[in-house]
Amino acid sequence: MDFKHKSVLLSESIEELRIKPDGVYVDGTLGGGGHSLEICKRLTRGGRLIGIDQDADAIAAATRRLEEFRDRVTIVRGNYRDMRAIIRELGVSSVDGVILDLGVSSYQLDTVERGFTYREDAPLDMRMDQRQTLTAMDVVNEYSEMELYRVIRDYGEEKFAKNIARHIVIARSEKKLETTGELIHVIKAAIPMKVRAVGGHPAKRTFQAIRIEVNRELEVLEDSLEDMADLLNDGGRICVITFHSLEDRIVKTKFRYLENPCTCPKEFPVCVCGKQSRGTVITRKPILPSPEELEANSRAKSAKLRVFEGRGEQWQEKDTTGRLPGIVRRVPADREADPTRI
Repeated sequence: MDFKHKSVLLSESIEELRIKPDGVYVDGTLGGGGHSLEICKRLTRGGRLIGIDQDADAIAAATRRLEEFRDRVTIVRGNYRDMRAIIRELGVSSVDGVILDLGVSSYQLDTVERGFTYREDAPLDMRMDQRQTLTAMDVVNEYSEMELYRVIRDYGEEKFAKNIARHIVIARSEKKLETTGELIHVIKAAIPMKVRAVGGHPAKRTFQAIRIEVNRELEVLEDSLEDMADLLNDGGRICVITFHSLEDRIVKTKFRYLENPCTCPKEFPVCVCGKQSRGTVITRKPILPSPEELEANSRAKSAKLRVFEGRGEQWQEKDTTGRLPGIVRRVPADREADPTRI
């Protein structure tokens, strides 16, 4: 199957990045390369694009899509949480922009065997990086009832989380749950019929919760944004596209902290904590898809774009290493291994 994925808020995010022709940009969720392609079109030979993704299929698809720009593109298989280490390995110390398009791609949803979709029966997998060992099957069959309740409640915001967790534990005591179909059957039994009749798919929130847990999505996001801000040159921007309230809340809160990290009591006339602002929140309210995009792409319905602009600091090292190598990827599971040229 071809890697098909329609980039959401594409023109808005590219505009907000304010791309400099000779700038250095990082696409931390490369996917099929939709955002990266538009960035590359605006770069000269002196500009650079570093694309990062943990999905091997995305790496392959983006490599093909960006082939004509290989003189200014580097692709690395990895997780954006390691962005600082990845770009330093490539001889870069600071960047002019970072973009993240979070969540699961259309390709991952449509590839049934990946186990992301609740619309067809498939093995319980849900790994974005298939090199990792933890799968959805492990979560469903090995987590305690309390742990399942926490995951489904916190990450799925599912009001029947307690009952769903209980039903999962009862079902797996009789037979290991191995497929999405088996899990959906259990979830349906845990939700009152009158609720199932009026809401969306009854498994939607639980599947979202398990996917987030398997891939540590919220944890990675929260732990990464400060590092990204520290990588920005003066005027460099971070653009983050989210698709549900938990992601958006993290981005909103973290951007506000980066703008004003002071912990001094309000009654203090001057700051004495010594914590300095890393920049400015550009989007006080998120940028939403246009009516035209919503009509053309149903996936855009819940999308929100938030933007942060950094201010350069004297402690940031300047890049003096010259050009980046050609397109590369990281093949070994050990993320500390060196990237290898395609």
